[in-house]
Amino acid sequence: MTEFIQATAFGLLIGGVYALFASGLTLIFGVMKVINIAHGALLILGAFLAFTLWEQLGIDPLASIVITTPAMFVLGWLIYRTMIGPLRSAPLSSTVLLTFGLALVCEAVMGLAWGNNSRSARPSYFDQSFDLSGIVLPKAQVYASIVAVLVLALLWLFLNRTWTGRAIRAASANVQGAALVGVNIAKVSALTFAVGIATVGAAGSMVSVLYPFLPGSHYIWIARVLSIIVLGGLGSLQGAVIGAMLLGLAEVYTQTYISTAWATAVPYVLIFLVLFFRPQGLMGTRLREDVAV
Repeated sequence: MTEFIQATAFGLLIGGVYALFASGLTLIFGVMKVINIAHGALLILGAFLAFTLWEQLGIDPLASIVITTPAMFVLGWLIYRTMIGPLRSAPLSSTVLLTFGLALVCEAVMGLAWGNNSRSARPSYFDQSFDLSGIVLPKAQVYASIVAVLVLALLWLFLNRTWTGRAIRAASANVQGAALVGVNIAKVSALTFAVGIATVGAAGSMVSVLYPFLPGSHYIWIARVLSIIVLGGLGSLQGAVIGAMLLGLAEVYTQTYISTAWATAVPYVLIFLVLFFRPQGLMGTRLREDVAV
């Protein structure tokens, strides 16, 4: 029983970080219908920025989100204005190919800047744990999950308590309807993409502490996030949170009761099962294509 509680607690902690990472991609898709394949590469870029701040200036990686998040916001705005914006009316496949190319460029740039060796930040609390009546929780994982929940709470407040956030939600629900009531879709799309990439900056700071990373590891992360948003439902922020928690639990249960060798296969199995039994995801909505168009 203790082993099950331990595995469940650890899975939920991992799921909290996954939820922050997936929230940006599902937000971008909800408003713009763009699947950003470069999301994983930008996550690793955020991790490298946090690692550099920790290594060169001694800034705690989790505290560095006050730097990495605004920096990635600006980068996201520039990417939208120079690359994504001009293709707003293009087919979905065009943006998929564009962002895949962007991921490869990011990988190459990171390789030139930081090399292809594995990195990982090791703050003072990295090897410490909380012991709660036999349930051991690593401090790094606990702190990262707390920060992830705080960032997600701020994102929720922004989307639900500000006029700009309501404009983003309106565009996500119905682009044409939002435009009819005066929402500037171009500006909202640019802001949404920038906010989505900003959340990647925050998540990258956490990844720099929790996982070893190198430029090519973005492929593993994009597989995880795609399985989360497919499981939760494309464009659903609530679905992304639920999907992240389920994926975190599934990975930890697989490692605990089956084998660690099978844990990397969990995202792909989830994608297959969801697409087979419920293509719209847990919180997604199935639409008739002729009506949607």
